[in-house]
Amino acid sequence: MLDIPDDPSHPVQIALRTYSLAASLSLAPAVISLASSPSWPALKRILARELSLTGFPFAATLAVSGCYALQRLWVKLQTTHGHLSPRLRRDVYKTFLSALLSSGISIWLLQVGARRWRRRVPSTAASIPYTPPDLYTRPSPTLDLTLLLLVRAIDFDPEDSSIHLDLSASSISEEALMRKLRAEKARRVNLRRKILTSRVDAIVFWLSCYKIMMSWFYAPQRLPSSYVKWIGALAGLDKRLLEALRLLRVGKWSYTKTTDHASLLHAYSSELGFPSSWGDPTFVPAFGGSSANHIWKQLGVTTRPNLGGIPCELVHNGYGRRFDLQHSCTANAGLRGLTAFFKAITIYLPVHFLPVLLTKPQSLLRPDKVLRLLLSASRSATFLSAFIASFYYAVCFTRTLALARLFPFISHNFWDSPYGCILAGSLLCGGSIFIEHGSRRGEMALYVLPRALRAFLSDRWLRNRSSRIAERITFIFSLATLLTAAAHRPDTLRGLTRWTLTFFVNGPNAGFWKKRKLEPSIPPTPAYTPRPHQPSSSNS
Repeated sequence: MLDIPDDPSHPVQIALRTYSLAASLSLAPAVISLASSPSWPALKRILARELSLTGFPFAATLAVSGCYALQRLWVKLQTTHGHLSPRLRRDVYKTFLSALLSSGISIWLLQVGARRWRRRVPSTAASIPYTPPDLYTRPSPTLDLTLLLLVRAIDFDPEDSSIHLDLSASSISEEALMRKLRAEKARRVNLRRKILTSRVDAIVFWLSCYKIMMSWFYAPQRLPSSYVKWIGALAGLDKRLLEALRLLRVGKWSYTKTTDHASLLHAYSSELGFPSSWGDPTFVPAFGGSSANHIWKQLGVTTRPNLGGIPCELVHNGYGRRFDLQHSCTANAGLRGLTAFFKAITIYLPVHFLPVLLTKPQSLLRPDKVLRLLLSASRSATFLSAFIASFYYAVCFTRTLALARLFPFISHNFWDSPYGCILAGSLLCGGSIFIEHGSRRGEMALYVLPRALRAFLSDRWLRNRSSRIAERITFIFSLATLLTAAAHRPDTLRGLTRWTLTFFVNGPNAGFWKKRKLEPSIPPTPAYTPRPHQPSSSNS
């Protein structure tokens, strides 16, 4: 019978925890997607792909547990032979070099498996976190995972937030006073760091959202396909209108010249209950001013005096029709925000309740705890609601309510372009992050930043061999940095990174998972063995 060591930091224990969590992340979304339309052949292919030696669970387990297994082997060899340079005798160097080797094997396995499965036709549209079916069209199937690790590694903070003072005291009262002063100083430093970090996180989120939204409109191939679908579901924008905006950018759908795609929005306009001519750029005025009013009178449009461009009713996509508010830009933004809130609350309720349910389920019996969780989930849903509403209000503000009225001599080829209403909406929507709690802004920023970085990379460069080499180096060093920090300085990690790696390395009994009463200057998860008190020479 296999004897599993009781030590939670033993490589076997680490391997069991890593494989179970990685397999859950890989298989759960696919199995849930197949639940609505079960397909045994599709399920067999998914299991064969994910549970093979080149699947994500095995590669992740090899990287994490392999690192600490090599580190332990190194320590044993050192105690046996002892022929190492002083620098390599340090545990942190052993861990880092071991992580480099295990991470290199891991990325090799993932890419070998991806090349093998790329030759096969995908049998299901199920979305799997790190080895998705749409990897057949990507320049690199592991690019999203590599950028995720890079961003998490960049978030690694090598400075300890606690204050260490080597002070001696001649009396118990003086020693207690020194301890209180040290704790108060540490509290102030930590508070300033938290405020600064929260503001930086918000700015990173804001800029990332701008790039992501612009890419969603004009270069969706630079974003994960599942992310594109999710944004599209929340945006509620008709695909034909989205296509018209993309064609407008390249001059194939224009207000000032006849093109082959002028009839693109005819059917869309008719489906909304308006004349098809409302969606034809050759019929609607390109410029504002009094000259546009004559054209609007012929078309039967009464809501765009002194304005050009297609009516905003087409942009609203029927929102508010039930209440006869489809003509109102303000009602459109408000109703879209309200719809997004109810969609978001179904996402954020599990996000806030599941961690508590898994770690401290008894606390859910307290009404005050449940109320706090409900308020937190509502706050997060309000953030996403404001994100959607602010985007659409900025669009209407630019092309209808204010800016286009102030400058009627500018063509709507500009106001409806990437430099007009789309730019305004993409810039404004990210500001909704300030609604979210400061402690969650960091995780939100770390979630969107890899996608924004991917959007900056050109498809042409990503298809070159040099990009593959750069990606492998980035993957190896990023993962090695995280594994080394998890083993020696977990206090320098935060959020989901710290939660996951602490579970991998130390198990569910780690200090980070336990509720302990510590001084403010002591991190919840000890980063290293506390320094012993050294009396000064004057008192010896």
